[in-house]
Amino acid sequence: MKKYFNSILLTGCFLFLGMSAHSQALYDLNTIQKIEIQFSQANWDYQMDTAKHGSEGYLMADWVKVNGVLYDSVGVKYKGNSSYDSTQMKNPLHIAFDEFKDQSHQGYKDIKLSNGYGDPSVIREVLGYRILKNYMHCPESNFAQVYINGNLIGLYSSAENIDKKFCGDHFYSNYNPFFKCNPISNPSPANKSNLKYINADSNSYMNLYEMKSKTGWNDFVKLCDTVTNYTASLGNNLDMDRVAWMLAFNNVLVNLDSYSGVFCQNYYVYKDNTAHYNPIIWDLNMAFGAFPFSGAGGTSMGNQTVTSMQQFPPTNHSTDTYWPLINDVFANDRFRKTYIAHMRTIISDMFASGIYNGWATQLQSIVDTAVQSDPNKFFTYTQFQNGMNTNTTVGSYTVPGINTLMDARATYLQSTPEFALVPPSINNINTGAAPAINTNVNITAAVSNATTVYLGYRFDKTIKFAFLPMYDDGAHNDGASGDGVYGASLNMSYGQLQYYFYAENADAVMLSPQQAEHVFYTLYATTQEPSAGQIVINELLADNANNAKDEYNDEEDWIELYNNSNQLLNLSNLYLSDDQNNLQKWIFPSGSTINPNAYTTIWADDDSLQQILHTNFSLSKDTGHLYLSNASGTILDSISFTAQIADVSYGRYPNGTGSFTMMNTTFGYQNNNDPLSIPSVLALDQVSVFPNPAHDQLTVQCNGKKLLKVTNMYGQQMVTQWIKDQQMISTLNWSPGLYFVQCGKTVTKVAVSH
Repeated sequence: MKKYFNSILLTGCFLFLGMSAHSQALYDLNTIQKIEIQFSQANWDYQMDTAKHGSEGYLMADWVKVNGVLYDSVGVKYKGNSSYDSTQMKNPLHIAFDEFKDQSHQGYKDIKLSNGYGDPSVIREVLGYRILKNYMHCPESNFAQVYINGNLIGLYSSAENIDKKFCGDHFYSNYNPFFKCNPISNPSPANKSNLKYINADSNSYMNLYEMKSKTGWNDFVKLCDTVTNYTASLGNNLDMDRVAWMLAFNNVLVNLDSYSGVFCQNYYVYKDNTAHYNPIIWDLNMAFGAFPFSGAGGTSMGNQTVTSMQQFPPTNHSTDTYWPLINDVFANDRFRKTYIAHMRTIISDMFASGIYNGWATQLQSIVDTAVQSDPNKFFTYTQFQNGMNTNTTVGSYTVPGINTLMDARATYLQSTPEFALVPPSINNINTGAAPAINTNVNITAAVSNATTVYLGYRFDKTIKFAFLPMYDDGAHNDGASGDGVYGASLNMSYGQLQYYFYAENADAVMLSPQQAEHVFYTLYATTQEPSAGQIVINELLADNANNAKDEYNDEEDWIELYNNSNQLLNLSNLYLSDDQNNLQKWIFPSGSTINPNAYTTIWADDDSLQQILHTNFSLSKDTGHLYLSNASGTILDSISFTAQIADVSYGRYPNGTGSFTMMNTTFGYQNNNDPLSIPSVLALDQVSVFPNPAHDQLTVQCNGKKLLKVTNMYGQQMVTQWIKDQQMISTLNWSPGLYFVQCGKTVTKVAVSH
């Protein structure tokens, strides 16, 4: 029978919609979203079925409401593979706000909704992401009730789309190679998105992966070549800690609709500005054993029973060449031990502790009434109530109750030889008092049963952790030699230090915190509260047409501050505003500092939800005011400006102390000593910087003689010199991270990775 509507609505469905629908966060875990779709096409269902079987294009809805907020001309289509069926009413949905019109909801351009197929508990996806977010970057997720043309379709799980916004939020760029790893068509045991090298022709990969960036196929083929043939270089190309977390999570939760299962699918990889690809797990609606196909070689689906899933081995696919990434982890002593350590952490944190059960109970309580009222649910309300503890037949296989699977699985894993190996222990971490900027800090920890100890450290979240050996030799501020206290020293060159400990013996690894690298310790340097004159508004660009871009690859207005003092200044209690009657319009994030005689640049784009430094107001190119004040309302600096010119900044000359004048932009470093006239400022420079990312060196090409300046993210100048046409620069001694290259008036970003 073709689909039909059931328009019976229970008033209880609305109890979870929140007190203020218009202000409700899209991924608030404690509320159910209300999503209403209105089509004028009487045969909208037929059109979407047809599109699903054809080009998978979007049907334009007249409007979509999200918690009462209306958007017109929105794209909607069906999605999914096994969860989609043209004969059922409740199919997975993809809502694209920007398909026909430039719009978004709370910054999100897409909503992806799963229909609960194969999940009697209803909560698998949301619970899975709730667990995963403790260990690696992953989508936000919650629940939504969907109505089409006024009729309740049912309860869905809603997960954040993995898109360029997600990359900008979590990896601080979104313009690098970015791939979805799912077979485009005809997935089979031999047709996997497994990062296995096929040949040098990128066309050979296009049926297995989908490029989400503008370019990158050749780069991606090199990644597959490294994964398959040059495994000694893996750590230079992949974030192997995130790889270990992904594989550990998939194995512990028997999440086989993933890289670890038969199709090696449902994940993304994104290359960040440190030249490392980062895996991102996607689509957890069939986690906890709801997809029982592990695969074997290129021939078998690898059907698992409930018992075999309870006893699914940590070593699965460790030697099967169809899973090269798992092969690589097990072939490398450090990667293998880290993978097992991450498995041990997930079991200890979530399952041996029972915390997951409390979360599951809470989630089922949130959706209970909505499940009862769902006219198109795939399981009975009784099956939902028993979905944690009772196995359910779905087609030709059995879906285990989540408790039934995971309680037995925790017991099994803790009995395996891998878990029986004894790792080191790490205790009594000590960094002393908060250090002064540019002084050495001594870090110690009591470590037992270890042969090697490292301190992982970085000074900014946008760069990778570097590693410093720790010693128990009495010569590294570690106390007496052989007393079990390991020490290391490094220079506190920035306002905060993020760090963790890695201890290893012949058998196992221990991390502290155990959730590292996703979780880490933070040490803050001593700071001084700024006074007027110490910190100033140094430069602004109110009409950014073709200048510096933010981490979302957007050309946004920006404001530059300069620290005139030789002190590390605290920005956490400072505000920026464009309104004298509302000086506390935007506050700097907690922990923000500015180094002595250094620069901080803030994006003025009216988007404070973005991740680094983005204000909740923008600058006017016609006329405006800008105020920098402290928590007591004292204005530390202010400027007024009139009509601005595209890509011409308004800055202090001399730098930090002088009056404001039009000048070439000097994003993040010293203002020009010779401000140019407006006509010469508008001349267009042609500059090329390559390779990007750079490793040991980079080359800058320009037209004629230009002043070249390179600064890091903290405003420190790495290079200041005149060049003509082309210059090669060594980056061997530069820390991994993002750098700004200015040649003439053109600013280009380049990542450095070693």
